[in-house]
Amino acid sequence: MSRLSTRLLLSHLTVAVVGASVTLVLVRLLAPADFAYRAGVTGAAGPMGPGPGTGNAGRGQALLAAFDAAINRSLAIGLAAAVLVAAGLAWVMVRRLLRPLDRVRATTRALARGDYGTRAEVPREVELAALAIDVNSLGGAIQESERRRTRLIGEVAHEMRTPLTVIDGYVEGMIDGIFAPDPERLAALGAETRVLRRLAEDLSALSRAEEGRLELRPAPLDLTGLVADTVERLRPQFDDEGVALVLEPAPTVRVVADHDRIRQVVTNLLGNALRACSGAGRVTVRVGADAGRAVVAVEDTGQGIAPEELERIFERFYRVPDPRATRRARSGSGIGLTISRSIARAHGGEVTAASPGLGGGATFRLVLPTA
Repeated sequence: MSRLSTRLLLSHLTVAVVGASVTLVLVRLLAPADFAYRAGVTGAAGPMGPGPGTGNAGRGQALLAAFDAAINRSLAIGLAAAVLVAAGLAWVMVRRLLRPLDRVRATTRALARGDYGTRAEVPREVELAALAIDVNSLGGAIQESERRRTRLIGEVAHEMRTPLTVIDGYVEGMIDGIFAPDPERLAALGAETRVLRRLAEDLSALSRAEEGRLELRPAPLDLTGLVADTVERLRPQFDDEGVALVLEPAPTVRVVADHDRIRQVVTNLLGNALRACSGAGRVTVRVGADAGRAVVAVEDTGQGIAPEELERIFERFYRVPDPRATRRARSGSGIGLTISRSIARAHGGEVTAASPGLGGGATFRLVLPTA
């Protein structure tokens, strides 16, 4: 900051000195001649007053010399005073200009120390105000990122705690001889292990999605056929839960996308609809095209979503706080919708949710550009 203040001070002084110097030169060149002209003084001799005479010419030259000396002295004093006043005013203006920068600098240092709640005061100057606003926006983004990171650690620990507790209990029971290592117990251990593996895979996919490192292999794709194959593959799960799965007839819709990733999104939307439904529920799947966009709609008759929760369900590990939710609705890693939206956006599309409210079911839409 000292170098910047010095340069600003010198720039102000330079302007003042240059201006005073130009004034000095112009006054020295123009003032004597103008004075001689107005006073009627001519060179070495000439009339000054009503009659000729060398005495008048001599007095005129003396008058010019006195005037010249007065001009020189006045200009020297004025130049020195101008420089001193300019230096003082420049220092005041430089300090006033740098004070907001000092506050912004203090804010950035606080952010670097981890005090993400610090904000810079917005000055009145437009340019400095824009800088302070940008720094405050950066601080808010860092604070939100840190809050999400902390919440993610807690949520991951919470998700891992249940299967690890079950595994630990079974293993200790087998070691103590309370449980026999029969196929039923081993199957339960395998199921909990698969939960942990699925959580690890989902976290890995989420990390790649949020960092923009999703590996996509786009190719011409029959979206209608992919959805039909996915529906038939998952139909036994819906039959086991007593939930009707209906795929409405649709024309062939083609897109350019990664086959495996889009199938992952459709699978996730269908699994989400299944978890939201209780027995005798219904899930309807539609495929179509609208204004150059391919649309896959998954509509269920499940628990529904409150209006204020429609965007929050795409947050990591967020679950709808509905006490009427079924056990299936509370299962899963809680990041499937987050990953699905990231995959859709990586393709230039989107995943949205709509619901009339709790108890009214929900509709999830996957939108992609058509081929």
